[in-house]
Amino acid sequence: MTEELERIAADLHTHTALSPCAERSATPPAIVKAALERGLGLIAVTDHNTAGNAAAVVRCGELAGLKVLPGIEVTTREEAHVVCLFDDVESALKLEDAISAASPAIPNDAALFGRQVLMNDLGEETGEIERMLLMASDISVESLAELARELGGLVVAAHIDRSANSVVSNLGFIPESARFDALEITANTTKEEAAERFPGAERYPLIRSSDAHAPEQVGDAFTLFLLARPTTAEIRSALRGECGREYLVE
Repeated sequence: MTEELERIAADLHTHTALSPCAERSATPPAIVKAALERGLGLIAVTDHNTAGNAAAVVRCGELAGLKVLPGIEVTTREEAHVVCLFDDVESALKLEDAISAASPAIPNDAALFGRQVLMNDLGEETGEIERMLLMASDISVESLAELARELGGLVVAAHIDRSANSVVSNLGFIPESARFDALEITANTTKEEAAERFPGAERYPLIRSSDAHAPEQVGDAFTLFLLARPTTAEIRSALRGECGREYLVE
């Protein structure tokens, strides 16, 4: 029996107020509300080096009819940003444990970098993370990718077209050994431009995400997927063009 496929607009890189560089208005319900208003059917919550608010956003999505994938935007040893996406919060939290164990125990300076606010699904504050989330972990790009895959995750090199904190800007190349599932570009770059500017990029699927740090930025960039269901396995199949699954960056 052939599975029915659905076209889903997905923004796979968003932040809540737990990321110190995000707006305080980026509460779980505000992120979900904004995604629905922009016509998205799938988002991923990817705070810096933590999945502390992932469960709250997932719950908000369930109540509102929006699928949310828990994830983390990890800062590697090379200070490159890599987005890791999962189907369940538990796997994301296991990755966070590994990141925390491999990161310096430096307290966050809220006055300088911003607060790191934990929230529930109502958008109420429940605490703060004390360690500085913007610090690089002592995990290499390759080791992170391997660990995330062992946990069942999808691994995406974040915003490769930016001049800082990308694998291209910090390493000077796209490491084949990391075996990224996809490379992410911003709304400022087309797939054709990325393939021309970044040697090796043409060998990978290229997706577009917003990297939203405020609710009004959610959906500013997104990728269209043709999927049977909004899971990491289905997304991986779409990126590979398997079994009728597809992806499109407009």
